[in-house]
Amino acid sequence: MNRTLRSHADQIIREAIAAVQPDAAVQRALSGMDFPGRVLLVAAGKAAWQMAKAASDFLGSRIEQGVVVTKYDHVMGPIANFTCFEAGHPVPDENSFRGTQAALDLVTDLTEKDTVLFLLSGGGSALFEKPLVPAAELQDITGQLLACGADIVEINTIRKRLSSVKGGRFAQLCAPAHVEAVILSDILGDPLDMIASGPACPDSATGADARRIAAKYSLRMSDSARALLDVETPKTLDNVHTQINGSVRELCAAAAATCRTLGYEPVVLTDQLCCQAKEAGSFLASILKTHAADGKPMAFIAGGETVVVLTGHGKGGRNQELALAAAAGIRGMAGAAVFSVGSDGTDGPTDAAGGYCDGDTDDELRALGISIDDVLHNNNAYHALQKTGGLIMTGPTGTNVNDVAVALISG
Repeated sequence: MNRTLRSHADQIIREAIAAVQPDAAVQRALSGMDFPGRVLLVAAGKAAWQMAKAASDFLGSRIEQGVVVTKYDHVMGPIANFTCFEAGHPVPDENSFRGTQAALDLVTDLTEKDTVLFLLSGGGSALFEKPLVPAAELQDITGQLLACGADIVEINTIRKRLSSVKGGRFAQLCAPAHVEAVILSDILGDPLDMIASGPACPDSATGADARRIAAKYSLRMSDSARALLDVETPKTLDNVHTQINGSVRELCAAAAATCRTLGYEPVVLTDQLCCQAKEAGSFLASILKTHAADGKPMAFIAGGETVVVLTGHGKGGRNQELALAAAAGIRGMAGAAVFSVGSDGTDGPTDAAGGYCDGDTDDELRALGISIDDVLHNNNAYHALQKTGGLIMTGPTGTNVNDVAVALISG
């Protein structure tokens, strides 16, 4: 492993994630707001605890009560007058349902003078849920969508119609109270109705869209679930005001700034990356091969969210697969590295945030009798990267604004 490049990768990751913490963004959103009646807080998503803590620090006792629903191991301590739940992601579980029911209990019987401060971040689709189908079927349909490589918009279009809180339905349940939504975006282009499946946003997708997606991926579902695809979600809401604070664009810009500080000429290729993880890794490796002879340190940055099509039963995540897929392309290249990380600190169902590979990785794995092609076919990137020291471990970060991948060439 190239220790200098790995050190640079760790610094880029650390500083980029620090730049997109939600604390300042939440407090900016709350500045100047007037709350004439009661203020109740509901926070859902991977960054829910951090966002709720920032709101509590800013508004103090002005918030009467709060409910926070976030991912396991993401609650960093108690918050006064708030009840915190940890729940399942990316597939909802019983704790998702318990936490969501607590939030619904909190917002019943409100008046038009009351405000629900709704803090939403990525991961909310699984964490904030009251299903209209049996829990086991919802979990199965979610698993099917994740396994077949459906993108997040397609997944959320289906999930909205199987839920009593998604697709604007939560805002309807809060009425006549006003909903002040502050959102940390984890979806390309920041479509409000798709972030965490849009609990407080009118839904732009239709039943026809849902049926098309179900047919495209041959989803197995009961007749009752299929009938729900045709039940339209709210198309207008008059009790909601929304602000987006934080997105993958800021993550890419922060990564570029650190790259420049370290002496690399940064190039932000895209903040709309959306393809299979393996393809993205191969593409970044190709870019490094093109620029290897330029003789100057460069950094190529791509933000967004790739997908993984499950063909095996191994352990890994999209960022780990992206990095490992790049390893074969940069084999033997001195001063070349590719790494990718999820800004929330988790990648797939693992404790790693992502993966790092450089010009030595492929040879290190070959010496151990490990084929990258075999590893990727079995979706087992975690164990391969573990053997080369290529796992990126950050722990929960408190934010969630998509992923960032960086390809470095030291010149």
